[in-house]
Amino acid sequence: MTHVREHRSLLASAEKQLLVAIARRLPPWISSDQLTLLGLVSMPAAGLAFAGLQSSPWSAALFALALAANWFGDSLDGTLARVRQQPRPNYGYYVDHVIDLAGTAALIAGMAASGLMHPLIAIALLAAYLLVSAETYLATHAVGVFRLSFAGIGPTELRILLAVGAAYVSWHPWADIAGRRVLLLDVSAIIACIGLVIVFILSAIRNTRALYLAEPLPDSGSPVRQALRQPLCP
Repeated sequence: MTHVREHRSLLASAEKQLLVAIARRLPPWISSDQLTLLGLVSMPAAGLAFAGLQSSPWSAALFALALAANWFGDSLDGTLARVRQQPRPNYGYYVDHVIDLAGTAALIAGMAASGLMHPLIAIALLAAYLLVSAETYLATHAVGVFRLSFAGIGPTELRILLAVGAAYVSWHPWADIAGRRVLLLDVSAIIACIGLVIVFILSAIRNTRALYLAEPLPDSGSPVRQALRQPLCP
């Protein structure tokens, strides 16, 4: 599939240089598929680590380590293929995003199982994420632009925020809001849901407008419109 990758996150430029430098130094026996597999297994590991935040003081560190492994595998597999001039654009696009969907579901399941987030709020968060993901994949096909970031936040920045947030809520799980004691992760997830829905709406409006302008209706007096108005039989 031919499309343009648009990545404008805060760390995108520095991250790209780092990934290319790492890819050029990897030994030949490491393949893109092995890195993809690392990205696949690391997200369920992150979910399990998050689920144990309340029971083990080491879970936050394990969670950060799993996210780092996911970054290494998920971000580097495509870069390695391009550096070695072995691109498989359709295969890579499909497999990477299937893994992303499964990995995010595993991660949010771990959040729901941790006792630090209400399961219904976790379901809402997953639904909002899937809504944005579906719109992004549709836009990639219809508009030809694959956007990896919104408001300066991309996958790498999100991993950093998740690692910091997990470490914080493992020690401070509660917050007082308007005189009520609520789980901090519930509040964060609700804010994230609202943000994702806003991203979905704005992206849908922008892409619908772009496609409408790119494919205008034929003029009422055009030969095409006149031909469509002719009866099928004489």
